[in-house]
Amino acid sequence: MSGALELFSLQGRTALITGATRGIGQSLAIALAEAGADVLLIQRDFSNQTTKQEIEKLGRKATIYQADLADRDQLRDLFSKVLADDHDVDILVNCGGIQRRHPADQFPDNDWDEVLQVNLNSVFTLCRDVGAYMLTRQPKGNPPHRGSIINIASLVSFQGGLNVPAYAAAKGGVAQLTKSLSNQWAAQGINVNAIAPGYIHTDMNEALINDEKRAASILDRIPAGRWGLPEDFKGAIVYLASRASLYVSGEVLTVDGGWMGR
Repeated sequence: MSGALELFSLQGRTALITGATRGIGQSLAIALAEAGADVLLIQRDFSNQTTKQEIEKLGRKATIYQADLADRDQLRDLFSKVLADDHDVDILVNCGGIQRRHPADQFPDNDWDEVLQVNLNSVFTLCRDVGAYMLTRQPKGNPPHRGSIINIASLVSFQGGLNVPAYAAAKGGVAQLTKSLSNQWAAQGINVNAIAPGYIHTDMNEALINDEKRAASILDRIPAGRWGLPEDFKGAIVYLASRASLYVSGEVLTVDGGWMGR
């Protein structure tokens, strides 16, 4: 590998990722491994081994760490366990997320709290802890680089959505957190960016997919003429995790089939 293609190589690097047991997160984890990275998977339990096995088939190392993103206490000690195992993490991907749908006037407090904890608070906790470690790493290359952080935002980082006030609040926060951390860390060689998925055919969107009228109206507005697939994010994640994007920071990259441009 030489020239421009070498910029996209993740050989010798280690990525920590949440939400990778299925859907977009699983595709991101496998893409990182395909580009050469070893991958640390944060999961609620060890029952789902699929992503780990797919990564190992590629000849890369995969390790599962157990933590529930909804539990602050479990997150508090998570990264210290990772460091205790001597992992040199220089890629962080925050993809774990949940969805709760209710009209705003009927939205329960416990659902609001859970969505904000999983989709925003846990993102900050991991950015803070992993970012602090990245700041201690010896910069590599020219220009010098210490690490890459990629958060998963959403179209509702820009738009309000319907019946998803907690999700919209959390994902709006993810976009602004990404920009804030970039402002603080870009000069220290840590790139912080986000990916905002459009309408993707995953379990999280099952309610929309099963609503024929709403699904048809969504499809009619997507210029690409189709819902996205988890595989549509492989190029974006490798780009933002690699040296190909060294001068890109604080960006929210939409992968949406043209939705936001319409």
